[in-house]
Formats: sequence, structure tokens, C-alpha cells
Amino acid sequence: MVKAYLRYEPALAFGVVASPESNVVYDPSGRLLLAAALDRFAAWDLKRGLPSLSFATTSPSPSLAVSCLATFPSAAPATGSSIASGHADGSIRLWDAETGSCEAALHGHRSAASALLFGPSGAVLASGSKDCDIILWDVVAQAGLFRLRGHRDQVTGLVFLDSGKKLVSCSKDKFIRVWDLDTQHCLQIVGGHRSEIWSIDVDPSERFLVSGSADQELRVFTVRKSAEGEDWSKWDMLKLFGEIPRQSKERVATIRFNKNGNLVACQVAGKIVDVYRVLDETEALRKAKRRMHRKKEKALAKSAVAEENGTVIDPLSAQDWQNPTPVVTDVFKLLHVLRSNKKICSVAFSPNNPPKGCFATLSLSLNNNMLETYSVDNENVSKMYSIEMHGHRSDIRSLALNSDDSLLMSTSHNAVKIWNPSTGDCLRTIDSDYGLCSAFVPGNRYALVGTKSGTLEIIDINSGSSIEVIEAHAGSIRSVVLIADEDGTIGARGFVTGSADHDVKFWEYQLMQKSDADSKQLSVTNVRTLKMNDDVLAVTISPTGKHIAVALLDSTVKVFYMDSLKFFLSLYGHKLPVLCMDISSDGALIVTGSADKNLKIWGMDFGDCHKSIFAHADSVMDVKFVYKTHYMFSVGKDRTVKYWDADKFELLLTLEGHHAEVWCLAISSRGDFVVTGSHDRSIRRWDRTEEQLFIEEEQEKRLEETFEADLDSTVDHRYGQKDGAPDEGSVGVPGRKTKETVTAADAIIDALDTAEEEVKRLHQHKEEENNGRGAQFQPNVIMQGQSPSDYVLNVVSNVRANDLEQALLSLPFSDALKLMSYLKEWSLVPLKVELVCRVCLVLLQTHHNQLTATPSARSMLTELKDILYNRVKECKDAIGFNLAAMDHIKELLAMRSDAPFRDARAKLLEIRQEQSRRSDRSVGTEKRKRKKQKTSGES
Repeated sequence: MVKAYLRYEPALAFGVVASPESNVVYDPSGRLLLAAALDRFAAWDLKRGLPSLSFATTSPSPSLAVSCLATFPSAAPATGSSIASGHADGSIRLWDAETGSCEAALHGHRSAASALLFGPSGAVLASGSKDCDIILWDVVAQAGLFRLRGHRDQVTGLVFLDSGKKLVSCSKDKFIRVWDLDTQHCLQIVGGHRSEIWSIDVDPSERFLVSGSADQELRVFTVRKSAEGEDWSKWDMLKLFGEIPRQSKERVATIRFNKNGNLVACQVAGKIVDVYRVLDETEALRKAKRRMHRKKEKALAKSAVAEENGTVIDPLSAQDWQNPTPVVTDVFKLLHVLRSNKKICSVAFSPNNPPKGCFATLSLSLNNNMLETYSVDNENVSKMYSIEMHGHRSDIRSLALNSDDSLLMSTSHNAVKIWNPSTGDCLRTIDSDYGLCSAFVPGNRYALVGTKSGTLEIIDINSGSSIEVIEAHAGSIRSVVLIADEDGTIGARGFVTGSADHDVKFWEYQLMQKSDADSKQLSVTNVRTLKMNDDVLAVTISPTGKHIAVALLDSTVKVFYMDSLKFFLSLYGHKLPVLCMDISSDGALIVTGSADKNLKIWGMDFGDCHKSIFAHADSVMDVKFVYKTHYMFSVGKDRTVKYWDADKFELLLTLEGHHAEVWCLAISSRGDFVVTGSHDRSIRRWDRTEEQLFIEEEQEKRLEETFEADLDSTVDHRYGQKDGAPDEGSVGVPGRKTKETVTAADAIIDALDTAEEEVKRLHQHKEEENNGRGAQFQPNVIMQGQSPSDYVLNVVSNVRANDLEQALLSLPFSDALKLMSYLKEWSLVPLKVELVCRVCLVLLQTHHNQLTATPSARSMLTELKDILYNRVKECKDAIGFNLAAMDHIKELLAMRSDAPFRDARAKLLEIRQEQSRRSDRSVGTEKRKRKKQKTSGES
């Protein structure tokens, strides 16, 4: 009988506030800050310091790491998709800002997306990538429009100009390109930078465009307005205005204008942000006049000295100093230099109105997993908010679960954090030394942390403080292991520490009272020491407390009796040191994981090696048995978590999700979930589900994934970007071939074949009926009662809009001809006219020569020409009529006095005034009534 196992699935990921690879942006409302956290991103409420919404893909993977984010601030509710994310595999995802659900996945780039920007209308999205291409996407149709080629290196920045008709892109090839989106060609190529251009931005009024590179200056360009044209070249959109000298020597990373355009932030690849004030035309002219006045005074002083010496100096012309032309230094003035404690990864201005007395609100993401927000005013830059509690500043080195699995402890280079493993909330943060290992003390009130400096820290969980630091070892403590009772439960017998100072020390718990006023607190004392010949890398104790195993730097594992510390077994066979090990709950097996990438399973009775498994592509960092089973989990530097059967020596499952080396893992007491910690600062929880898995099926899946990965890499290499891209730029197909497009093409071909067979059967049945031999016709069950035409239409309609073009490109000519034969019938369906036009256009462009050379296709094309033109005209007229009707209704509503929200503020004031008058009247009438009552009573 085939053995079945239960599958583990990714359930929760927490601990990451901001990834250094992506930018930060404000959400469409401007209230929340969007920050990428590896393969997902979250919307943070800066005032409360909490995430209000999380945007996550269905399956976590390092290839889906978020590389850039973009939002459309004033998105209409009808469009929905107002947030876009670019990922490391080149895909673009559109998200709903209200629900956090993924609306569409767009595949077009062959490598990581590096720049994203919504057009002014929000209906168009531009994306740039490391594959040197720019793709324009239709957000509403969720499909690609066209691809712009021309850059020779990674596209680093995008900006729309002229109401979205022009697109400016910058690249690491040192050039800025201006593209006309109507004609889809490159208008202008701007040079001048001596190094890679990393960022560009334009102010909201489109006066100036600023670009930054590794040069010591920012280059400022004036943007051409439609009315201008005297001293401009015919096709130029940008003209160099001047250069601003920078303060820092590091390269520019990000340039951003604020909402009003009066500030520009220049963030460098370091700890500095330069904030410049952009003066308006009046202030710039005033500053230019002052500059010319000073220049004139200097010139007069020089001329006076020159006359005495008998030399002549040309005086300034009257026009120069009376009507001076502002230069770049007159317009851009350095306001502040913001210095951070850590390297800055990205900056973003808040689109909302700043607090009173401030110019703007500026948010930063730092490379130590933090978000900071500053207010910028005329005098200084002051910090407003900081988000740091929800993650460690560096990688996570150890994890420990308490006895009832309700608390999770993680250690890092300067802090210990206590988490709720079911929700991912951080409950406590305790300052500590560099923790390498940790454990909860029985009772769950205290915890132990072994540090890199050799100290042992005792932490009080309730108060969230370190109550004692003991100088336990002379070297770093690599293991803290609790001693179990003979029945397998963890009691108060104490614990063992193993260190790089060659010692294994045994400790006992004590309750100490410092003074009469203080309550008793936990302390520990060293009772025994086991001296070893080499550095101790790992220690583990059998669940019954009978044996202790010690892994040494000489690649061996020594097993001793716990009571007498006499030598029992020596396990040797690893080529490199053993970094982790664990003993099964029945004490029968011990598994060791080593830097030689192998797992070895040994018997505890004789020390014989049952099996040596090549487990990971890099060092095995941690291994643990599931309680009361011979199943085990291992993690390694190859970023994977693997699930094994130690009896059958089979790999059951490979869990991928971490983006860097996985250092540690912890398994719940019931084995219902596993928690892993990584160098990427994330903690991931993997839950056991009720879904069964079989070893043979998993092996087949792994083979298929390997084959598909090889296929994708060969396709990308074969049709990759050529080195000789034309200087003037070119246009290409926006999509790319993926597994989804191949599957869609296969589905269309199968549908065409099924429909063709059904049509033949129908003709055959009619002939038999005419001959008087007709039986009852049995339709094909696969078609679900649909006609052949409707069945094929349904299959084509189900193909995603973004995959349709590539799926049609994959069809052979014979099947394309079959598909075109249905277009005439489909065009009669009003809702499918747009789909029919797309299909017809792609097939015509792809098979034009063969179609014109095929006699049977000519008549079909002639019919389609007239029919489609009339159908499209009808649709266009209907849309135009509806738009005109809606405009008319809008005008009627505006003319009505009770129009919704029309002059709402004035109406509100009027209502309040009326209410106050009524209240005054009612008060007056009540007073008069009281007076009358008094007078009547007196009389």
C-alpha cells in the first residue's frame, strides 16, 4: 500500500517592514504608506505604526520579490486597479486598493521590473525593466499595448509629459529618451551625463525635469510647452536649463518632487537626502536681480580700480541687469540636508496637505528594516513617525517556541523579540547582545539566550526585560538545550550550553531574592563541565535524558552518557563540521546536518550510519524531528525548507519562500506548524493541512518543474534582447511566451478540433436523415450543449486578455484559418465585437502573406472587412451616444438646486444658520411663556 503524508503549506510571513530592493509610495488616498516586504507589500498607517492592509501573491517565491511600486492618486472607483507592483520575474500585478486583491498579472518583461508609472488618466501603465525594454499596458483591458526598444541598459526611471502623450525614460546607458506614444517612436535622445542615470522626475506643472546620476551635479531641463517654439528644435521636448552642484559624493538614487512642486528631494545611495526649494518665477526673478546687482557692484569696483591702473573693462549692458534671465541657481535653492542613521533605500513625498507651518511630509525606507517620516519646514527637518517594532534590524539567528506553542522567541544582533506565532504580532522587544541560540524555561515565564560574546542572558517575558547576564563561557555560545525527564517531558532538571571555548556546561535553576523587598527571580548555577578537544558547534540531548551528543569542529559527533559523562559513541563520516543535529523522540535515531550539504541518519544503539542524503545545495543550518515521528525538517543556505521521512530516506516536500539563507527552525509540540527564520529578516510559518501527498507524485512534479525551468531559460536565451538595438528606438509585441499562453493556445486548438468533429457529425446526421436512416443525434458531452461556434467562442473568451495575443501567435496557420471562419458569426454578438477585432487584427498581422495567397481566405477577408467596419461603427456610435447622454444628465443635475454635493459647504453653513435661528426663536418663546405664567400666578 502506498503511504500518504500530510502536506505543509505557507501560512504566514512576518518580521519584514521594508525591503531594500523596492521603493516606497503612498496609497491612492495618500493616508497610508506602501512598503514592499519581500514577495508582498503592506499599507502602513504611519500614525498608529500598524499595517492596515497586506497585498500578497497566492504562492510565495523569491522570483516574485517586489522590485517597484506605483499608485494612481486620483483613481476613479470604476477602474479599481490603482496600485501596481513590479516583480523580480518581470511580471506586473494590478491590485485593488480597497480589498487588497490581485486584479491581474501581466507578463511581458524577461527580467526584473525596475520602474513603474501610471499615466495621468490612470488607464495606461508604463513599465521599465532590466531587459532594457519599456512596455505600455492598458489597465482597463489588462493587456499590453506595445513595447518600446532603444535603451542599451536597465531602464531606471519613467515620466509622462504633455497629458500622457509623451513618455520620458532614463537608463543606465547614460541617455534620456523622449517617446511619442501616439506614433510609438523616439522623438529625442538627450545625452550629457558622464555616468549611469539613476532617477528622473518632473514637477506637477511640467516646468522642469531633473535627472540624477553619479555625477557631482543634478541636470535640470526645461520642458517644452505647446505654445513655445521660437528657439526650440522641431522635435525637441527637453532643453538643458543648467546644473545644480550636489553636496554628497555618492550616486543619486531617487529624485522626487512634492505635490505642489515647490520642493525636490535628492536621495543618494547613502545616508543623506538633499531637499531643494523650487522658487516660483517671481521669486526667481527677484533673486536674479539681486545677483545681477551684486555683479554690477563688483564690476563698478573693478572698473574704478582699472581706471587708476589705466586699463579698460567692458561694463555690463543695461538690459542684463535691468531684465536678468534667471539661471538654475536662482530657481533651485538648497533648503535642508537630511541625515539618517542608516543607509536610505527610497523616499516618497506625501500627496496630502502637510501639517500647518510645514512645506511637505517626507517618508524614507531604510536598509535596516525601518520606515521613518519627517516634516520639512523652512527652519529644519524633524522626525514625526518611525516604524521599527515589527521586525529585526538584521537577520534572525535562532527561534524557540514555548511549551504550549503560544509564544515565539527570535534573536538577532541586538534584540530579542517575542511574537504571537498565530497572528505574527510583535508582543515584546528586549535589548540584548548578539543572540545565537535561545530556549524557553519550563513555566514560560523566563527565557535563556546564548550570545556571541559568551554571556548567558536570562529574560523575564512578562516585564520584557533582561534580569541577569551571566559570564558563562569564554567563547560564543552555540547551543542551549533543556534537559528532559525520563518520561520525555521538559522539567526543572536544568539545561546544557555548548561553546566555542571547548566546554559543555551543565546548569541548574535557582530562585534568588536580592533583597527582602524584591520578589524571587530566576538565576542559574553551573554544576558540571565537560571538557572537549575542539570547538563545540552543536549540542543535543535525547528526549529521555539518557544521552548527550556533542558536535565538534573536527567534523565528528561524540555521544556521552548524561549521568556519568562517560564516552558512548563517536559518529564520523562528514567531510565538513556538523552544524546541527537532533535525536528522535523515541531515542532510536540521530540526524546530523553538515556544511558538506549532507544529512546523515544514524542509529543511536550502535552508531551505524543508516543513510547519507545529499540534502541541500549549500550548508545545512538546522534540522529537527517532528515530535513522536521519524519525519524531520531541515533548512539550509540554499533558501529552502525540506521535509523528510527518516525511515524511508525520502524527500517528501520542498518549501520555497525565503529570499536568503535560512538559519533556524522551530517545530510545534504537535507538529501542526513549523516556523523558520532567515537572513532576509522574515519569519515564515508553514501549517500542516489535511491534503495528502504521495512521494511519486511529488517526484513527478519536481521533474516537470525542472523541465519547464530549462524550457523557459532556453526560450529566453533564444529570443532575448539583441545587443544591436537601433539608436532611434523601435516597437515590439508587449507580451511574452509563458506557460499560461502555451496552455491557452492548446485549449484553443483542442476546441477547434472538437468543434470541427462536431460539425462533421452534424453533416453526417443530416445526410442520414435525408436518406431516411436517421437516428436521434447525440451531441458531444464536452461541448456542454453549446453549438460548435459558441463552444469555440467560450474557450477564446476565457483566455486572459494579456495572454490572448501570445496564444494566437502560437497557433499554426491551419488552425488560424479555422478560427477566422468563425469571426463572421461572432461579430453578430454585440458584447464580443472588441474580442473579434483583436483576434482578427493579430491573425492578419501574423499570417498576412499566407492569407492573401490562399484563395479560400480572400472571400472570407472581403466579407469580414465590411461586417467588422459596420459593427465597430455601431459600437462607437453607441458609446458616443451614451457619453453624450451622461454629459446631459450631468448638466441637468448641476442645474438643479438640490444637486448632490453642489456647493456643499455653503449649504451646510446655511443649514447651521437656520438651525441656530430656530433655536433662538424657541428659547425666546419659552422665556415669554414663563413670564406669562409668572404674571398669571401673581395675579
